[in-house]
Amino acid sequence: MPLPKQYHTIEDIYNLQDGIRAELLDGQIYYMAPPSRAHQRLVGEIYYTISHYIKSNKGHCEVNVSPFAVFLNADNSVYVEPDISVVCDKDKLDDKGCHGAPDWIIEVVSPGSRRMDYYTKLAVYKDAGVRLYWIVDIDKANVVVYDLEHEAIPSIFSFNEAIPVEIHNDFSIDFSTFHLTN
Repeated sequence: MPLPKQYHTIEDIYNLQDGIRAELLDGQIYYMAPPSRAHQRLVGEIYYTISHYIKSNKGHCEVNVSPFAVFLNADNSVYVEPDISVVCDKDKLDDKGCHGAPDWIIEVVSPGSRRMDYYTKLAVYKDAGVRLYWIVDIDKANVVVYDLEHEAIPSIFSFNEAIPVEIHNDFSIDFSTFHLTN
């Protein structure tokens, strides 16, 4: 007979040794490997582009970059650290992070996060009420865009295309302008 799975809580996340990052999905801890330099450069470019757009247009949303705590449900059994999260409801924010679904989440795929980003987190984010979810895949040089709010069929864009941001009508991100190489 198999042993029962151990159910973890947010307290277990807080009790991890310094420097160890993990996420909590339905009572299971998923450890996160340190991101690559290419991953971090891409996250930085995306963060800057979104942040600049929001500030330039006097927007009310806040853009956050990982590590940033997102507690997706009231019982804190789902805790994630998306690469980028955009929160438009400031009432969801406090010193610990975001409590509830961000409006827009972007995950940049790493070799160890592929299955988690494409499948597990997609379902979790949809169930939590995230409006827009982007999966940025460096290896494939594309972005899969999920308009979860409207339950639309996902769109796939190459890094050579300007990608419209569904929650801001006049905003798009053009990955071809990013400086991702040395």
